[in-house]
Amino acid sequence: MRNSIGHIFTLSTFGESHGAAVGGVVDGMPAGIPIDLAFIQEELNRRRPGQSRITTARKEADEVELLSGVMDGKSTGCPIGFVVRNTNQHSSDYDNMKDLFRPSHADYTYFQKYGIRDHRGGGRSSARITISRCVAGALAKMALRQMGITVEAYTQQVGSLKITGSYHDYDLSLRENNAVRCPDEAMAQQMEALIQEVKGAGDTIGGVIACVVKGCPVGLGEPEFDKLHAALGHAMLSINAVKGFEYGEGFAGVEARGSQQNDVFTCNEGKVSTLTNHSGGIQGGISNGEDIFFRVAFKPVATLLMEQDTIDKEGNAVKLTARGRHDPCVLPRAVPVVEAMAAITLLDHYLMNKTVHM
Repeated sequence: MRNSIGHIFTLSTFGESHGAAVGGVVDGMPAGIPIDLAFIQEELNRRRPGQSRITTARKEADEVELLSGVMDGKSTGCPIGFVVRNTNQHSSDYDNMKDLFRPSHADYTYFQKYGIRDHRGGGRSSARITISRCVAGALAKMALRQMGITVEAYTQQVGSLKITGSYHDYDLSLRENNAVRCPDEAMAQQMEALIQEVKGAGDTIGGVIACVVKGCPVGLGEPEFDKLHAALGHAMLSINAVKGFEYGEGFAGVEARGSQQNDVFTCNEGKVSTLTNHSGGIQGGISNGEDIFFRVAFKPVATLLMEQDTIDKEGNAVKLTARGRHDPCVLPRAVPVVEAMAAITLLDHYLMNKTVHM
């Protein structure tokens, strides 16, 4: 079972939703990077449950403990071990699901693969495991900050409600002013009302998170199987509930002609750039110095607070009514996770590129 990601900057994770803790080990963190523990905690706070009326009611402080790899406020270059304790498990909420396979969950596939599964909140397949990604992502952001690289994600769409235009049309810092993490306040209010409506019906809803990377240098990514967009796609598709990834113009670009899509090069005072950025900052699998932007589609949460048909371990048809505390929409809490996975991928490829060209 592969629980690690990365080549040079790597993250290995451990833990379950209702176990004692979740955590991980980050290896390959460059030495001498100032480590801001308050910033790491802030990133976890953006992901933690119970932060608004449209997220799960589970109450967790999600306080991170750094166990190694940091001295005098700076990274030492050694592995950074960390842990976040689980303190508010309600495992009994899942007793009625012990012998059932919940629709569209990992219950059946995990059981068939391993012959055993943790039914308490999904165990290892729970979105709570993304805590480790946010810690590693915060560390990666600190290193990228030294290079002038920033990563910002935001909620672009919930159900059929979506903001129009590109990220250039919005002040992305405004996304933190509302519970949905959408930079358009009027649309954010509509999205929140829709999520509340869906929650009241015991149902769930999905949507799209957009992300933009600024300041990325030319040359990140490998020409064949480790193309930068392929690495970003791998990272995003590893996030719980993600069903799709596209970068640049993505699927919408198929409606245009090459004469409309090609990004024309220009040179001003020795600096090469493109007049447009339909490519999304990546050409031939390698970053070209323009902004990198992509979109990630999230399905509706699979746990519904309404009766559903399913089967038990013996294949008998049964009725399931889920209990517990669940998100009606994952997008607000998934925004920092998307940012984290992008930061992890970018730092890893930056270090790979630096190693190749030393």
